[in-house]
Amino acid sequence: MPLARRLPKRGFNNKRFKVVYHPLNLTSLNTFDNGATVDRAALLLKGLINTRVKGIKILGTGKLEKKLTVKATAFSVSARTAIEKLGGATELVS
Repeated sequence: MPLARRLPKRGFNNKRFKVVYHPLNLTSLNTFDNGATVDRAALLLKGLINTRVKGIKILGTGKLEKKLTVKATAFSVSARTAIEKLGGATELVS
C-alpha cells in the first residue's frame, strides 16, 4: 500500500468556524401583529425557529404586509428594503 494512503489524514478544516444562519422568509413574518417587535424570543414563541439556531437571516422571498421592527443576525438586501418600505425598522443583532 502506498505511503500516502497509510499515513493519517489531518489538516485544517473550516467546519468549526463556519457561520450557519437559519433562513426565514418575509411571508412567515406576517403571523405577527402590526407594529410588533420580532426578535429571537418572539420567533421561538411562534415556533418559527428552534433553540439550536445561532443566527437568523431574513430573506426577501414573499410579501410582507405589516409594519414590523425586526431584529436579526443578517438581512438580505431585498428583505431590508421591503421592511423599510412599509415603515418598519431593521436592527442587526450579533
